[in-house]
Amino acid sequence: QYSGRRLMVWASLQGDDNLQSMLVGTVMRKIKSRTWKKQRYFKLQDDCMTIWYKMLRSPSSSGLIIKIWLNDVEAIREGHQSEVLLSIADEFPADRCFTLVFRSRRSNLDLVAESAEEAQSWIKGMRKLIESLENMGEREKLDQYPLLRKADKNNDGRMNFKEVQDLLRMMNVDMNEHHALRLFMMADKSQTGSLEDDEFVLFYKMLTEREDILRVFQEYSTDGQKLSQSDLEDFLREEQLERGDVHQHAQQLIEGYEPSDTAKLLKAMTFDGFLMYLGSSEGSIFNPQRRGIFQDMTRPLCHYFISSSHNTYLMEDQLRGQSSVEGYIRALNRGCRCVEVDCWDGANGEPIVYHGHTLTSKILFKDVVNAVLNYAFKVSEYPVILSIENHCCVEQQRVMAQHLNHILGDKLLKSTLEGKVSSRLPSPEDLKGKILVKAKKIGGLEENCNGILGDSFTGLVSDEDEAAEIDEENLHRDSVRRRMKKSKQRLSKELSDCVVYCKSVHFISFRHSQSHFKFYEVTSFTESKARKHLREAGAEFVCHNSRQLTRIYPTGFRTDSSNFNPQEMWNAGCQIVALNFQTAGEGMDLNDGLFSQNGQCGYVLKPSFMRDNEKRFDPDMPQKRDDYQPVVLTIQVISGQQLPKVNIKKDSIVDPLVRVEIHGVPMDQAKQETRYIENNGFNPVWYDTLHFTIHAPELAIVRFVVEDYDKTSKNDFVGQYTLPLSCMQQGMVFFLPGNSCTVRLAAFLKDM
Repeated sequence: QYSGRRLMVWASLQGDDNLQSMLVGTVMRKIKSRTWKKQRYFKLQDDCMTIWYKMLRSPSSSGLIIKIWLNDVEAIREGHQSEVLLSIADEFPADRCFTLVFRSRRSNLDLVAESAEEAQSWIKGMRKLIESLENMGEREKLDQYPLLRKADKNNDGRMNFKEVQDLLRMMNVDMNEHHALRLFMMADKSQTGSLEDDEFVLFYKMLTEREDILRVFQEYSTDGQKLSQSDLEDFLREEQLERGDVHQHAQQLIEGYEPSDTAKLLKAMTFDGFLMYLGSSEGSIFNPQRRGIFQDMTRPLCHYFISSSHNTYLMEDQLRGQSSVEGYIRALNRGCRCVEVDCWDGANGEPIVYHGHTLTSKILFKDVVNAVLNYAFKVSEYPVILSIENHCCVEQQRVMAQHLNHILGDKLLKSTLEGKVSSRLPSPEDLKGKILVKAKKIGGLEENCNGILGDSFTGLVSDEDEAAEIDEENLHRDSVRRRMKKSKQRLSKELSDCVVYCKSVHFISFRHSQSHFKFYEVTSFTESKARKHLREAGAEFVCHNSRQLTRIYPTGFRTDSSNFNPQEMWNAGCQIVALNFQTAGEGMDLNDGLFSQNGQCGYVLKPSFMRDNEKRFDPDMPQKRDDYQPVVLTIQVISGQQLPKVNIKKDSIVDPLVRVEIHGVPMDQAKQETRYIENNGFNPVWYDTLHFTIHAPELAIVRFVVEDYDKTSKNDFVGQYTLPLSCMQQGMVFFLPGNSCTVRLAAFLKDM
């Protein structure tokens, strides 16, 4: 039944004219730069999951073959939607060009077809295949498991026992040879000494038998063969700790995940259906109810954490790295809502963007603005903030203003809402589809609205570069005034007028900010300055951030584009915590985790005690809150499945352990880990239980890390999954992409 369904899927795909053309293969140009344009032969493979390409000699010639897994393609961009293709726009028309964007950190692939029709054939064909792969159930994917193909050394569609042993090594399992042979012989129904077609599937199913889940299934099954609806309700109530109408939910699960029509008629769930349910998004550790927009989006901007990027144009380090509009595209496609633009005078009167006084490459300001226009609202409709560091002369500032106005048009916020000056910032809901400029501004918002500034062409503003770390709070006020007088920048009125609700100002003190409060003013701190304020006046910092926006950015010493821990800054209520999005690691894991909720829209509502400036929340003493209520979190790490190999040595096998980290206020910072399981990355079983007490659960983020234990050196990183504590679903659930690890989770949670 399963194989028949799979064959029907692929038969319908292969009846498509575009796919037939791709299966035959074609010649396209691979473009790396304006001068590097090489012809390559591209061909869709018969598995309809991979595309191979190689140097153009002849379709049948040998040579280095590059493989593209369609599962790895995140997006297909049509036309001149990359810097490389823009650079050859005068040579190749847009309708022949397209770009493959990959999920990993693999570079984009820019292609030019021989005709517009051929380009469309590949674009439509690949999109159809990707959609089909995304919609395919886990059972349909089994026979396409890539390692099965890779282990078939002679490509004869069969697998002998030697190839099976190689497969086991590839799959990260050190299985006893006698046990492996027993499984092989059980799967070899044809008794030919090799496995093919459905025998592959049978072998894979025996290999991936989930004893831990089978144990739970049989515990709740009345007859040991299936779960009746009543059995399933007991599981949902007792194991998944569900509240509410479990009767209706059980009916929905049977209807949605049970593959057997006979079982459906009996209102029952087989083990296969149970596996499919637990392996779905409903069986994820992430509560499905927190995935969409569920928060109040009508509060002032300063009441939200905002996903923010630092030096967004950089793809690498801060000294010699490449600058690219691709940085903006990637950040915006990840839900980032505040991007940074460092602007300097360029040739021919055109402002450029790069990391000033370094060897990083340069891009045009107008290209950045175009990228923001095209990608600002692809994944989120809520406002985008352009954080502009302006180092340009007045003439090029006017060019910047022209580009902002002409390119962004009515998406650029040029005036206050309804032409009035309010007493607070507008909300994300008020500003849907709008792009705001954060930069220096001549005068205040009130003066601009009242026309007091008139039509003067330029004005003087404080020239305080973000890279400077001047501790003005320790300077005498007259000294501050003298410093400010000495350092002034001329600002064009045209660029100043582009700034409405995000006027960049220099910070003096929390007392000064409170007494001279302007809701539209934004202050910026380096991470080190922010930590100093947090140590000395944590409660005042939180109170300050309940009224106006604060931006935190990495210290200038992070030339490798590394990141600080953003949790410290979120603990103080800082909204715009800017990270180097191009650098993977704990910092970006936490950022992705926090903003994985609320529709991944880039805005997360701060806890109520951080929004009310009458309440004094001190991150160092969360127990002094009026509504203090700690949470006890219990996690039992049960098992792992098909963990990837991290060591390139042929015979290496992972010795996995799981570490659970709590990131939150200082009292909540904690780490615990399981035992390591020796020589089994395929199906390790732990059943280790970890306990945590969390004092500020609304701010807590939980990070699961899987590592390969090493006695003599640092453990190798295998994978991680991060999410807010408030988004965790109780019960028997999975974490890590591909449902790689099973945990049993219980938390005494209040309504967050």
